[in-house]
Amino acid sequence: MCKNIPLYPLHYFGKYNILHYNTNALWLDGGGTLILNTDGTKPIYVQIAEWLETEILNGNFLTDQKVYSQYQLAEIFNINPATAAKGLTLLVEEEVLYKKRGLGMFVTEAAQAIILTKRREHTLKRLVTDLVSEAEQLNVGMDELLEMVRKEGKQSKGE
Repeated sequence: MCKNIPLYPLHYFGKYNILHYNTNALWLDGGGTLILNTDGTKPIYVQIAEWLETEILNGNFLTDQKVYSQYQLAEIFNINPATAAKGLTLLVEEEVLYKKRGLGMFVTEAAQAIILTKRREHTLKRLVTDLVSEAEQLNVGMDELLEMVRKEGKQSKGE
């Protein structure tokens, strides 16, 4: 089951286009709704952490800028505050966020670099491995697969 969450608390950040690179856990559909996948295999706190990472990469949260509190995230996503806190703690452990006692959580200077490195080394590597494995099962040669990737890259750039 997916929960549709109105974007009104987030409207001041501009247009969202979130399509999670693996599970489609969070995205903006044509109706202006953020969708949280509560039935997927990925824990909700991880989806929250990845959403915040995407917001940081998109420049919606800058270095030393305060991010949402666990209670704000709980209200936005209609989840338990402890779940939201777990997502924030995950980002603190990865040194994407840092805590200021009594003030909240803030974006570290190295946040974008940490997120990019993590997504390149883990997510993209896993996706490429899965893609190559699927291509082998379908008897798609490496040249054909690379051509498909190039074609898709051109289409996504609007060429």
